[in-house]
Amino acid sequence: MGTMSGRGPVRIRACASALAVALLLFGAVAGCGLVAEQDGSTARPGSSASTGALPGTGGDSSSVPAAAATSTPQPTPTPTPTPGKGPACPVLRCTSVLVTGDMLVHAQLWQQAQQDAAAAGKPGMDFVPLLEGQRRYINNSDLAICHLETPVAGPDGPFSAYPSFNVPPQIITAAKVVGYQACTTGSNHTIDRGTDGLLRTLDTLDAAGLKHTGSYRTETESQGILVMQTAAAKIAVVQATYGLNGLVPDHPWQVDTLDAPAMIAKAEKARAEGADIVLAAMHAGDEYSSEPNAQQQEVAHALADSGQFNLVYGHHAHAVQPIENYKGTWIAYGLGNGITELSPWYVVNNEGLLVRVQFGQEASGRWSTTDLAWAPSVMVRDPYRWCSVAADAPKGPCAGPEADAATRQRTLGVVESRGAAAGGAHELLITKER
Repeated sequence: MGTMSGRGPVRIRACASALAVALLLFGAVAGCGLVAEQDGSTARPGSSASTGALPGTGGDSSSVPAAAATSTPQPTPTPTPTPGKGPACPVLRCTSVLVTGDMLVHAQLWQQAQQDAAAAGKPGMDFVPLLEGQRRYINNSDLAICHLETPVAGPDGPFSAYPSFNVPPQIITAAKVVGYQACTTGSNHTIDRGTDGLLRTLDTLDAAGLKHTGSYRTETESQGILVMQTAAAKIAVVQATYGLNGLVPDHPWQVDTLDAPAMIAKAEKARAEGADIVLAAMHAGDEYSSEPNAQQQEVAHALADSGQFNLVYGHHAHAVQPIENYKGTWIAYGLGNGITELSPWYVVNNEGLLVRVQFGQEASGRWSTTDLAWAPSVMVRDPYRWCSVAADAPKGPCAGPEADAATRQRTLGVVESRGAAAGGAHELLITKER
């Protein structure tokens, strides 16, 4: 600021008088009208809409008498930030979501779960050691969503694997124990065991306290939207599958099939019901391919173009696929496998991608992506375990230093093949986080 001239005091008095007049005029306006909310509804003076305060950040929603507007302005209290878990929040409010690939349980995995239970002196099966490596990542996220690809049997079976799955329900219990809050359930295997298998799976998820979407018990349920609350935001998930392996459900509404207009309509409904952030999960792609197919790209781009989704991600291909920023919307085409038996033919089948996205609320109220990070993983055997091969090696060596490095470099090449790094996506190193 420059040195004041001899006319400084006069200028200050003039500015003060002008400010007083402006305050009086503002008080008169504020005391006699309604202002428009962003959604087109109205808010009384003094509400969060009329004061410019973000919802839930200290704005007073009670009415303000007209006379109060002419009183001496009081300092606006500083809202308490809601930083969320994960990286430092660059805005007032942040929340983070973690997603993983196919949870595909084969016989070798439930045999491992039996061995782990026996080693701990427990009956039955224990899948927690198999999933334990994911816990640290989940704990560094506000919301974690898995993908349960197959129906589950009763606790004592009979169990079956490919091609018609009926897997131990203890996998659901383990997912809850390590921290997942929800699972998507729409896949090409959803009705492997018909309506009974579908109902049994959803009942088991409910009993474990895990939310779900993608398959449904009733038509009314199929019309609902999965919306979950974190400390900072309401997050909705819309999920669908490309097909059902030629099987026909007893009712068409039992499983959401991949259709961009239908998914967009659900997202619009979620927004109307108060969702701040909407995620799209697509079960689609060519198996063991590291590139998205035409259907994946067409649907993902249509969802992004709608402006209704904050993130689009996929599973089913059993291979890690690229991440791209498409017109400002992040798309993670394929997360590979969350857990699976090791394939002797397809090395990509043994690999996966864990993605954590942080969303932040801007001053306008709009939510946008403030950070996208990913961690490469691999399945190992003897014993079977999910293991991160990220550069910080949070669990130590997985399949061995050379094999781990090869997996990481292979994943890095695929993930960044469509400019993800240039867009700001980066490897998730949880040992270096706050």
